[in-house]
Amino acid sequence: MLFGQSVFQSVLERLKAEDKTDEDAGARAAHRVPGLGTGLAFDVMAFDVMALDVMEGVSAGSQRVGQAYFDNLDLDAAAAIAEEPAAAPPPEPVMPDHLARIAPEEIAAELAIAAADIQQTLNEKRRAFAKANHPDGVAELFRDNANRRMMIANLLIDEAMRRLPHS
Repeated sequence: MLFGQSVFQSVLERLKAEDKTDEDAGARAAHRVPGLGTGLAFDVMAFDVMALDVMEGVSAGSQRVGQAYFDNLDLDAAAAIAEEPAAAPPPEPVMPDHLARIAPEEIAAELAIAAADIQQTLNEKRRAFAKANHPDGVAELFRDNANRRMMIANLLIDEAMRRLPHS
């Protein structure tokens, strides 16, 4: 606090003093509106609604707070939208054929792991299989099958990598 006033109060006093000196000198800035020294903050609820009665083209509903929206609302269109029949539910998704094959022998045949495969080819097979079978890429109903297929494929590929000669 400066001289018994807070910083905010001292700034307000200085601004009031500057406004008085501007008025006395008659040198107002072109962008300032006389009488609006505090900005455009005002109480909307305290606005004089009765003064709007003299304006032409203003409906009585728009003079009340919150009623202007309802003047522009087309109730017939809103009723027509509400009366539209609900769309038919989407059809149940059909499980792809490859997700039905969950036996380890079938997945091994799809992977076609050979003794000549090296680590690079095994990694490529893993990525290609995951791209086609990852649980995040299928419908919710088929995620269990996709998850099972991914686990079996990963086990088969990991086992093939363990059998690779270490260099």
